[in-house]
Amino acid sequence: MRAAPFIMPSDELAARPSAGSSSVISTANITMQFGPKPLFENVSVKFNNGNRYGLIGANGCGKSTFMKILGGDLEPSSGQVMVGESTRLGKLRQDQFAFEQHRVIDTVIMGNDALWKVAEERDRIYALPEMSEEDGMRVADLEVQYAELDGYTAESRAGELLLGVGIPLEQHYGPMSEVAPGWKLRVLLAQALFSDPDVLLLDEPTNHLDIDTIRWLEGVLVQRSSTMIIISHDRHFLNSVCTHMADLDYGEIKLFPGNYDDYMTAATQARERLQADNAKKKSQIAELQAFVSRFSANASKAKQATSRARQIDKIQLEEIKPSSRVSPFIRFEQNRKIHNQALSVDHISKAYPDSPALFSKLSMMVEAGERIAIIGPNGIGKTTLLRTLVGDLAPDEGAVKWTDAAEVGYYAQDHAHDFADDMTLFDWMGQWTTGGEQQVRTALGRMLFSSDDIPKMVSVLSGGEQGRMLFGKLSLQKPNVLVMDEPTNHMDMESIEALNLALEHFPGTLIFVSHDREFVASLATRIIEMKEDGITDFTGTYDDYLRSQQVY
Repeated sequence: MRAAPFIMPSDELAARPSAGSSSVISTANITMQFGPKPLFENVSVKFNNGNRYGLIGANGCGKSTFMKILGGDLEPSSGQVMVGESTRLGKLRQDQFAFEQHRVIDTVIMGNDALWKVAEERDRIYALPEMSEEDGMRVADLEVQYAELDGYTAESRAGELLLGVGIPLEQHYGPMSEVAPGWKLRVLLAQALFSDPDVLLLDEPTNHLDIDTIRWLEGVLVQRSSTMIIISHDRHFLNSVCTHMADLDYGEIKLFPGNYDDYMTAATQARERLQADNAKKKSQIAELQAFVSRFSANASKAKQATSRARQIDKIQLEEIKPSSRVSPFIRFEQNRKIHNQALSVDHISKAYPDSPALFSKLSMMVEAGERIAIIGPNGIGKTTLLRTLVGDLAPDEGAVKWTDAAEVGYYAQDHAHDFADDMTLFDWMGQWTTGGEQQVRTALGRMLFSSDDIPKMVSVLSGGEQGRMLFGKLSLQKPNVLVMDEPTNHMDMESIEALNLALEHFPGTLIFVSHDREFVASLATRIIEMKEDGITDFTGTYDDYLRSQQVY
């Protein structure tokens, strides 16, 4: 049985109100309520033709819920979504196991529902043992439709997209069931791109992608004419792709022209203007109030005092809500300083059974204070290298030697096992300090855990919460070497920026893996890129490295 259509059918679109001439999709008074308090309320917003919107907001503010409402996957508590007449709506699916029985190439082509339906019916008729005259006429019509929908180039176009997202050619005609989890999501990304709809909804499209694939995706998206609404925590991606920001805060959406950096500047300036206007109004009120207080009892000035009092009543101060976004306070210090060399790696190799070596005869020196970014495609061995450096895995040959003064703090990419024990947040954090109850509470508070959170069990924490707990642990331990594997995964923008700032000020040695280019570019003083044909070791910033590779 074929999977559910990817593009919203035209009859379903016809049942939804029109969005108007300039906007291709809009909302009117959308409210979503799961409990006593609405997630967002009376949201009315218009997304205009050809613009690419970055939908941003703190974790838990309802971005993905709003996206599901736009895509028709979730009914709002009240309000409506309006789309342009005959507008085709496409989206990045998240159900990566929904196409297990289909060929990979077919899964991508299913992105264009109209084409897939024509192809299925055409193939059904051609497979009949005998074709009637009616079948012949029908298949002739289908051939015309197939050609009009560019069906004859479909496999070629789908194949190009699959190669772009990193799916090797030998997997294109095999079943989805043979594609590894995580990589299936890349196929679904290719499916969304193949659909080439009028409106494209992308929820975290850069998840599970390496740096090179993200760069490729940016190039594809900026060449498309679709209206796009994108959720992402990748600042570089938002800056490169988006023409507007849609900020979801306090249950309402405000649109800002420009990319993420433009939004940050505009939002700060708008807030400063409101504060300045309020300060001016407060000064005016104080001046008027002083006049009223001084002359209200004076018969000759009573009229003027009454007039001033009325002026005070007319002055309205603008409400300036503190942002619902909150940032953890992260600071990494070191107990003692390493002088000169921190690490020596001597001809190490590592391979898993029945697989080629991930790295062979790798040697390098790491000087104290270096900040090394290890980059490369997924599956190339970056995590294995970090695990070998910290002693979590033994090399097949060679030696890893840390200086005696090294105190290594390790942030693993998969840290679920760190929270498997039946412990409260307080007890878990208390393992890493002898400073007493107040220090534990302070560490938890800095990582945005309230007094109500402290008795919770660590087993119920989300990925982002687990990450903040580990940042708290490392802050308490004060290692002089940090080894971090994808520390921005599952983090909201505020946590990423707080971590970025903390690592910029960390006085020790840093070795990290990340697919966040803004993160890499702002931190790294040395780049190690792992490729299939070997390893490139470059001293300099990430931007310098890109220029040296002529890919900047």
